[in-house]
Amino acid sequence: MGPPILAFLPAITLGAYWVGGEAALMFVSLALPLLFAFAGALGKWPAQVNEARDRLTGFVLRDEYIRAVEGTFAQAKITGLKSANFLIEIDEFKELSERLGNATRDLVAQRIGERILSAVRDQDTVARLEDGTFAVCLSPVPQLDLELCIQLAGRIQSAVEDPISVDGSSVYVSCSIGFCQQSRAPGTQALEWLDAAKIALLEAKACGPSTIRAFSPDMQKRTTLDNDLRSELVSALENGQIQPWYQPQISTDTGRVTGFEALARWTHPVRGVLTPDKFLPMIEQTGLLERLGQVMLYHALTALKAWDGAGVDVPRVGVNFASDELCNPELVEKIRWELDRFELTPDRLSVEILETVFSNTPDDIITRNVAGLGALGCRIDLDDFGTGHASIASIRRFAITRIKIDRSFVMKADRDPEQQRLIGAILTMAERLELETLAEGVETVGEHALLAQLGCDHVQGFGIGKPMPFDQTLDWIAAHQAKLQDAPRIGRETG
Repeated sequence: MGPPILAFLPAITLGAYWVGGEAALMFVSLALPLLFAFAGALGKWPAQVNEARDRLTGFVLRDEYIRAVEGTFAQAKITGLKSANFLIEIDEFKELSERLGNATRDLVAQRIGERILSAVRDQDTVARLEDGTFAVCLSPVPQLDLELCIQLAGRIQSAVEDPISVDGSSVYVSCSIGFCQQSRAPGTQALEWLDAAKIALLEAKACGPSTIRAFSPDMQKRTTLDNDLRSELVSALENGQIQPWYQPQISTDTGRVTGFEALARWTHPVRGVLTPDKFLPMIEQTGLLERLGQVMLYHALTALKAWDGAGVDVPRVGVNFASDELCNPELVEKIRWELDRFELTPDRLSVEILETVFSNTPDDIITRNVAGLGALGCRIDLDDFGTGHASIASIRRFAITRIKIDRSFVMKADRDPEQQRLIGAILTMAERLELETLAEGVETVGEHALLAQLGCDHVQGFGIGKPMPFDQTLDWIAAHQAKLQDAPRIGRETG
């Protein structure tokens, strides 16, 4: 018996009156509510639980998901059945709203949720933990080995990464996935199982976009070591452990090297080479961004002098400037002094600045510094173009030399006409504004060829060359120049 019986309470009381008169009516009127209340207090009527659900996907949220994980964990231990926890994070999800707007970002999240749901079984629990993070807890089954988990992760990833149609355009996203089988959970508690999946996800993200990782005990040891890195940052910056690695940029017309971008790498004595996603957040938290910028600039200018001394032609080097550095009122004079010290002309330095810096700072010290560096003669590169909201007016006002087209536009461009139209529109705008262009994230020969045919001036990415320490750049340049001797050019000019 449950709460719906309350709908029949008038009929019950009326029937009692006809059968037993006023005495029966009084008894029923007093006794039934007390009986119902007593039964409810004993839990005879389970309260209707209104689970908090995500407004876009309808999935359960974190608290309810944790309850499901705890129930599944207990059931698997008792029955000997097998389960697994999957965490799926959309790469660069926060940038989607900056690039496409909140409404489109929400629509993309909704479509992604639908695709994840279609890739799993009805009895599995799917949750949305954060804006760009989803979770799947598999209902226990008799057989679930590592290979099956990898296949499921691959199926989810393929579903998520299919192009998403929004207002006639295709939006491409990638996702990183970390998972942990219940049988490999590092502890005896359900939350430790979930934490293991989080550790696997962090490991996947550290390896780059669109990566899948399964939890292993070694990962947990590495996560524990992360807490030790924070205390090592200052000494790492001062003793040369953190230095630039250099990624080549080449001309689409001639194939020749037109520059290198300096990208921070930490060569740790125990943990090996660490990419910025491992240590940059710690540097931001500890207020060391400006010091990192000084280190990067010094080594980048040292590299230019070394290339010159080796007789190789590297026209310029690109250095990323964070907002913290751009807020320094003495920045322009510091850059002028450094260039004079190394006897380099300002045009050898490309100052790379995120598009979001321009959109957020219409008139302040950052604006004056960027304008001052341009007036000094430095090249100003607008990085990750298309992910912010920089206007054409601001591009002209800051004397931008080159725009760097974000990798999200380049991804799969050789197979998607819509991506090609977007790139074509950017290149047309740049040509009219007399700006050079560079495409980031070029990974395939097809993407390289397409960008050359569309008229993009420069390309950069793993398909051209991965970031490398300085001592490997000379060999790379020699090998690249050797390939140019026999290779046909694929740019606009072939004669």
